[in-house]
Amino acid sequence: MADALRLALYQANLPVGDLAGNVERLRAGIADARAQGADLVVCPELAITGYPPEDLLLKPSFARDAAAAVEELAGDVTGGVVALVGVPYGPVATVTGDPAILTDHPEPDAGARLLVGNGAAVLADGRVAATYHKHHLPNYAVFDERRYFHPGGRALVIDMPACRVGVTICEDIWVRGGPAEWAVLEGGAEVIVNLSASPYHRGKGAERERLFAARAADHRCFLAFCNAVGGQDELVFDGHSLVIDPHGAVTARGAQFDEELLLVDVDPEQARAARAGGGRWEIPAASDRVERLPLAGRGGDARPPLAPRPAWKVLAPEAEVYRALTLGTADYVRKNRFPGVVLGLSGGIDSALALTVAVDAIGADAVTAVSMPSRYTADMNRDDAAELSRRLGVRLVELPIEDLAGTYGEALANEFAGTAPNVAEENLQARIRGNLLMALSNKFGWLVLTTGNKSEMSVGYATLYGDMAGGFAVLKDVLKTWVYRLAEWRNRDGEVIPQRILDKPPTAELRENQRDSDSLPPYDVLDGILAAYVEDDRSPAEIEAVGFDCETVKRVVQLVDRAEYKRRQAPPGVRISTRAFGKDRRLPITNRYAPRAGV
Repeated sequence: MADALRLALYQANLPVGDLAGNVERLRAGIADARAQGADLVVCPELAITGYPPEDLLLKPSFARDAAAAVEELAGDVTGGVVALVGVPYGPVATVTGDPAILTDHPEPDAGARLLVGNGAAVLADGRVAATYHKHHLPNYAVFDERRYFHPGGRALVIDMPACRVGVTICEDIWVRGGPAEWAVLEGGAEVIVNLSASPYHRGKGAERERLFAARAADHRCFLAFCNAVGGQDELVFDGHSLVIDPHGAVTARGAQFDEELLLVDVDPEQARAARAGGGRWEIPAASDRVERLPLAGRGGDARPPLAPRPAWKVLAPEAEVYRALTLGTADYVRKNRFPGVVLGLSGGIDSALALTVAVDAIGADAVTAVSMPSRYTADMNRDDAAELSRRLGVRLVELPIEDLAGTYGEALANEFAGTAPNVAEENLQARIRGNLLMALSNKFGWLVLTTGNKSEMSVGYATLYGDMAGGFAVLKDVLKTWVYRLAEWRNRDGEVIPQRILDKPPTAELRENQRDSDSLPPYDVLDGILAAYVEDDRSPAEIEAVGFDCETVKRVVQLVDRAEYKRRQAPPGVRISTRAFGKDRRLPITNRYAPRAGV
């Protein structure tokens, strides 16, 4: 393919706010791509700042520093290669009150604030040659882009020696119409590139492939999607960059959850052939909606042929979720510079999976497990905790809490006199354990990992300042049935988590012969209701209509609604669903709404 466009998609892990570090990472990736003969290097959305920078964008100095950083990077983009780098720029508009009410005046009035643009800087010949301005701004789920950004109104088409390239950013390719369509129909683009920071949830990769294939086939063009990689607080970006041909077939696929420089030779003749004879593809002489940028490019320099490589295979569902958990945990620990982590290990399935994820994420040497037995702790659970720690190579510390619980009981004896033991005495044990873990955290700087799952968090089956005490919740968005699925998957090539841990009935062990089933429906039933109510926003009547027991649904819904105050105080955790607690699902704590019967 003598006239091919050599694309390099640099799916990189770029920490939020690390402007200088991100410039160095991008500089290295662009240099590597240039050495391999790339014509065009595509980097992720807001690559300079990391995504999402959230209210850093409200600091006037932040956009200025980001603009200076991209100018610095531009000075090293020479030798005919062109790079597209995501950066906020501006200010481009002023907003007072409602973000939808925008003016073009660059100076804010009293009480107003500035909005910037979500941009793609075109770097070539040592300068910023142009900047594309994101048009479609998502404002749903975890996205808040209308809080910060002003939408763009034009497409950008780069005229390169091999073909015309249309530039888009993330949501621009998800929504029909707008700059992608203008670039193709009015700008003649044979290739659409998409700079993205598209966060992961279960099945997201397959969803993207289906939608992007339809877009490429509809526009009869190549579509090149470059996604970010890495964990950022609750979010995980999974890479999985793509090149799709004009017929909707995936021709290249980047690794999932790993950084990669993906190089692909694209033959624009395939797009031209797909459009031959169609009046729809007659390009207007000029369009106010399309900015054209002619760039000389490499000018046909000799370059090494690309070594053939098959597209990465898409991971199985359990493998995909497990990789999201390990990457999200690893990046939270490392990017926040914790020297290690500590967690309570009970001998149950949740803490066993959380420990295994932590070890796979950051290594056994950086993980400490703590067993905190009470009078209610079965010998079997102590043995299972010790065995799992041995298998994983983790140091296990045992801190019995029976004497401490007795001391607390003595201190409260007068106030509790004449009352029967209840949840107060049970939760004291959980809070003692939380205090011990936090003491270790304070002494050694370790991050406390909590081990509760989404099913428990949903219904409030967790103790504030007890098992909820910590800095990061590994399983916060993992339903209990998925906890078992992931543990079984982790054991697929040899038993790591002892089978006895998977087989025994789950228990909090805060009273004699306690079982989770004493307080909750069976987890397969509970998780079905939670998936419908929490993740799909179904009403109780709709949930009952698919076969769940009326009284069980009513009880679960009440538990979920009443536990909102607990979840508001929970630590962040890895998001793997479309409706995670925190950024996704934001309900008032004080809330008397109840759906009408039958609705």
